[in-house]
Amino acid sequence: MSGLFDDLLEPLGDKQRDALVSAWAAVEYGSEPASEAALPALQDAALRHLLDQMLHRTGRIRVNAGSYLWTSGYRDDIAAELAANGWGILPPLERAVLTLVLIHSVAIPRAEGRLIGDDWQSPYPTTPTRLRKLSQVHGQRRLSEALQWLRAAGLVRAVRGADPEMAGASYIPGPALRRLTPAACQRLQENLILAVGPDTALATAITVRRSLGRPQK
Repeated sequence: MSGLFDDLLEPLGDKQRDALVSAWAAVEYGSEPASEAALPALQDAALRHLLDQMLHRTGRIRVNAGSYLWTSGYRDDIAAELAANGWGILPPLERAVLTLVLIHSVAIPRAEGRLIGDDWQSPYPTTPTRLRKLSQVHGQRRLSEALQWLRAAGLVRAVRGADPEMAGASYIPGPALRRLTPAACQRLQENLILAVGPDTALATAITVRRSLGRPQK
């Protein structure tokens, strides 16, 4: 930490300091959201406030990832600044693959009433059959590289044996999507609407609102 948080940590006793640092490490570096029950600093209002201050100093924010589950993500203002400078932008094929996974694993099951909730967790894999068209356009090797990149970034997760028609891994949304802030989730949901139904009234409303620079409601 090299002194970045010294003024926040020094007034604390050893036990509180250790609890706070453990919570910070868990939400920042854990591959899955941290359970509030397992981390005393997430249960204590004063320590949670200090945790939020620590995260804010590095452009981060605490994100609710479910019932008593917490992770962290980039603050919306920092994410916008990074994107404006070309950081964190998915290449076209990786973006297309992730969009397909979100459509088939989340958007369609939710529209059919098989998936409840508004997060990105899903038990419905996107099968190799669904990804076949992309491999035909871009080549299997390039598609495999894109999937490997998305897996390494935590944006998709591989599951086996889900496709009766084709061998190979199927994919569900990965844990990194649980780091999105509510505003970032809303933007992603709107982008899916624009991708799936660009000519719908809802897509038109989204496009108009964005062109006018109006905030999301």
